[in-house]
Amino acid sequence: MTRILIACIAYIVLTFALAMIWNMVLFRDTYNLVTSIKSLGIIQPLLVRKNCQGYEVVAGQRRLKAAQTIAEQNNEKVEPIPCAILEEEDDATAIEASLAENIARLPMDEIDQFEAFATLKKQGKTIDDIANDFGVTERLVKQRLAIAGLHPPILNAYRKDEISVEIMRILTMATKRQQKQWLALFRDPEQHAPRGYQLKAWLFAGAEIPVSSAIFSVDAYKGAIKGDLFGKEQYFTNSAKFWECQNKAIAAKVETYQQEGWQEVIVMEIGEHFYPYDKIERSKIEGGKIYVSCAANGEVSFHEGFIEEKQAKKLELLKAKADGTYQTPERCELTKAAQDYFERHRHGAVRAELLKQPAIALRLIVAHALCGSSLWSVKPENPTAGRNEAVNESLATSKAFKIFTKERKAVIELLDLEGERDYLIASDWTQTGLSLPEIFAKLLELDDKKVMRILTFTMSETLAIGTGIIEALGNMLKTDMSEHWQPDDAFYDLLRDKQMINTMLSEIGGKTVAAGNITSTAKVQKQIIRDHVEGNGSRQQAKNWLPRFMHFPILSYTQRSGLNAMAHWQGVKRLFNAK
Repeated sequence: MTRILIACIAYIVLTFALAMIWNMVLFRDTYNLVTSIKSLGIIQPLLVRKNCQGYEVVAGQRRLKAAQTIAEQNNEKVEPIPCAILEEEDDATAIEASLAENIARLPMDEIDQFEAFATLKKQGKTIDDIANDFGVTERLVKQRLAIAGLHPPILNAYRKDEISVEIMRILTMATKRQQKQWLALFRDPEQHAPRGYQLKAWLFAGAEIPVSSAIFSVDAYKGAIKGDLFGKEQYFTNSAKFWECQNKAIAAKVETYQQEGWQEVIVMEIGEHFYPYDKIERSKIEGGKIYVSCAANGEVSFHEGFIEEKQAKKLELLKAKADGTYQTPERCELTKAAQDYFERHRHGAVRAELLKQPAIALRLIVAHALCGSSLWSVKPENPTAGRNEAVNESLATSKAFKIFTKERKAVIELLDLEGERDYLIASDWTQTGLSLPEIFAKLLELDDKKVMRILTFTMSETLAIGTGIIEALGNMLKTDMSEHWQPDDAFYDLLRDKQMINTMLSEIGGKTVAAGNITSTAKVQKQIIRDHVEGNGSRQQAKNWLPRFMHFPILSYTQRSGLNAMAHWQGVKRLFNAK
């Protein structure tokens, strides 16, 4: 009886302790997420799916809980949380993994993010395109692009930790003149530059109106003007009379624009900032508009020939429908999870083949150093980091993965690195206490052949999945996927499109077999394909058979678009076909 009582007490104590530990872990994770959201906002959207009552959260419960915690702490509503709506056929796990991988590529510094986004904007990408590329919200992209209006010395001050991110964000709403004025105050040891709410008040509420802000003849102003005893600027003392004159001058300018044939002139409210990042330049004939922005200090700016990105897309769509060139978007023959599967296997085979080509790797590494890539920070790529466990297991057991793991061990031995390592590259070195001089000194001891071997592996480990480079290398190296991959359970499970499956069956089993099973379920047709691959029963075995998705260049089974690898190859093949 005593033993039973002791066992019960021990069980209760152990259960309570485990519950306490679990709650502490949850509290810590939630606290970290709350801190992150307060600083950067919710970057990765929640994944939601429609149900009978509205929408349910499929992925992102912790983000939602953290946002609710912030609302409770501040006793106020938080801004709307970005959500991505899933369709019935979408694989939530694969999409969440893709978003997480994209966000992992995003620089953590706000200015680095701005520079990355600004480069994409110059290349013709829209805000929506950039948000999709990185798996982030449009709001985050807009926030980072707002940094474009900052005076360069202010950016430098932020880089040097002289000013906070809060000040930098507020100054994105200031005019160029206000930014320079604030920076002069900040640099002057005898002055006090406003910060926080005082900075907002300085920009929008308590700003004096200098005479230089007037776009009208000062003689029209019926009020007093005061001078600055220590400077050259003069100021209007009566803001109401100033704005009366300023508004008349703005109205006259608007009328002139309308007479010149501009379709729309938008006069923004006082203090409302004009951001060019979400607009596209368009001429008067192309429907461009005039935006008139008025700062709290009286400055007026006329922004000629702009149109909102979304409206431009809408106009392009209407034009395409009117002239008959519009085509309804087609549903891709592969789901996102299936494309992810093929991209990872193709990546594994290409990087295994790259190990045999040190000369190409050398030139590729130089190209990466000059131009950069999503991985060239430098970071290792991990093809088994997806959320789909079946895909991860398929990669981890593939021949290409085993070849690569074996070579990693050999390279680690060349560098005399101790302990087991999952990667050769990047942050692991800081955890093992190694330094750049130590690695450099070791490389100096090795001959060129060994250094080239290490360099080739370095390039292969940092080769990004799902890119034009994979397609280019796959074709250049004449990669034969049958040497690195065989159909496995994950492959068959990811085949969903019946038209594609039937065409695949025709390819491997013949037209008669495909026609005889055209009304059969996808499951039945996939089993026949498997029987041909494995030579089961009376089925003739198709040795070394590869689905078209595993060819270089990639091929498809339908006329529909949407295959990422095909788009990548179309974009780069002109650069490599002649070589």
